[in-house]
Amino acid sequence: MRSETVRSIIRSYDDPVVRAYCWVRFGILRQRFLDEIGQYLPETGPVLDIGCGFGLFSLYYAATGPGRLLRGLDVDARRIALARRAARRLGLDNAVYEEGDARDFKGDGEVAAAYMLDIVHHVPPASVPALLAALRRCLPPGGRLLVKDVDTRPAAKRWFTWALDKAMAPRTPVRYWSAPALASALDGAGFTVHRHLMVDVLPYPHVLYVCEARR
Repeated sequence: MRSETVRSIIRSYDDPVVRAYCWVRFGILRQRFLDEIGQYLPETGPVLDIGCGFGLFSLYYAATGPGRLLRGLDVDARRIALARRAARRLGLDNAVYEEGDARDFKGDGEVAAAYMLDIVHHVPPASVPALLAALRRCLPPGGRLLVKDVDTRPAAKRWFTWALDKAMAPRTPVRYWSAPALASALDGAGFTVHRHLMVDVLPYPHVLYVCEARR
């Protein structure tokens, strides 16, 4: 059933380039990984998706968790428009989208959970601590922030991922964080951090940080 959910989401986009991108993104972060991440999301309440892009993952979590309200934020107005159109076509009234830069996010309003999937390495390093602090402010004690990103080790996997990132978005800056460095930044922002290793046969050094907001 959930494989059909993925196919339905991809079919909701008209642009063949966007559809091809969707297949690549779902290929990298496969359904097993989506569900591995999704197990940490609450079944009800507002969930924030920072850097939502075309809305791929927020649409998936909205479709598989009808009690959730997914709120997607992205800097690209065209991507937000495509995400809104896809949500309408899929009949998902629990997925809403707004244009905004993650660097300007102030933690406005409380959410039950938040996540960033492969976003931190595209945010300028100097802006990351403020973004993490803002996310902490909008979460209640015990609320979860999920951060899926790329480790710097092993180097061969990092370079493979860098080449793919540059092929997909040549103008977008890339700066990967080592697992200890990102865990330390999350801890400094007020989170208790558990590192969930995501094993993949493909050469990507995935790491999922499951972070709970401290009191």
